[in-house]
Formats: sequence, C-alpha cells, structure tokens
Amino acid sequence: MRHCDESPSGELLQAFGEFNRGDWFECHETLEDLWVGEEGEVRDFYQGVLQVAVALHHWRGGNFGGAVRVLEAGTAYLRRVRPVCQRIDVAGLITAADRLRDALVILGPARMAELDPALIPRLRLIPSSAGE
Repeated sequence: MRHCDESPSGELLQAFGEFNRGDWFECHETLEDLWVGEEGEVRDFYQGVLQVAVALHHWRGGNFGGAVRVLEAGTAYLRRVRPVCQRIDVAGLITAADRLRDALVILGPARMAELDPALIPRLRLIPSSAGE
C-alpha cells in the first residue's frame, strides 16, 4: 500500500504526463492500474484524479452531462485527500476542476466547446522539502 507522503511512483508520473498532454483516456487506464488494490486516502486520490481525467475525456467527446457528473464525483474523492498527495497539488486540482465545472454549467451543452482552454486543469508537482 502506498501513502500520500511518499514520492510519486513511475506509474503516477506516467499518468501525470498523460493528463497534462490531454491523453485523458490513457491517463484513466494508467490510474486504474494503480487504483486497484489500494485502500484509503491513496485510493481516493487515484480515483479522484482518474475521474477528473474521465470528465475531461467526456468534455472533449461532447458528453456534457457525463463531464459535469464525473467532475463532481472526482472532486468529491479528492476532497477526502490531504492538499498534497505523492507531491501532486490536490488542492489546486480541486480548485481547477471546480472552476471548469462552473464554466461548463454556465456554457451549457450547446456551447461547451467554447470553453476557454485556460480552464482545463493541469496536474502540478510540489517540490519535495529540503532534506527528503
């Protein structure tokens, strides 16, 4: 079992790159492999990031309802996780996902493709503390 205070694994770093490149389906697949077999906070962390990736995949595919619903589910998982987990800025991801969801709701299904690309969440690594 992994813990939030650990450094990210190679698989998590792979998912990090996939997420930030917009390879959200691939990110989902990578995180699903990590999520299975985990428990507690780290399981919620992986599942939350996975669902934000799935929501972005839905948005790109034109599935408004799926994007909004899965964003809400993903942030619900992430809210159970500490602000930084495995050096990923969880608090920042929650804020960005909430902003994205709010913007999508305002745009609605007919205009969801007009979303400002600057609102697409990105994962951020927090530098490790000195001496780690």
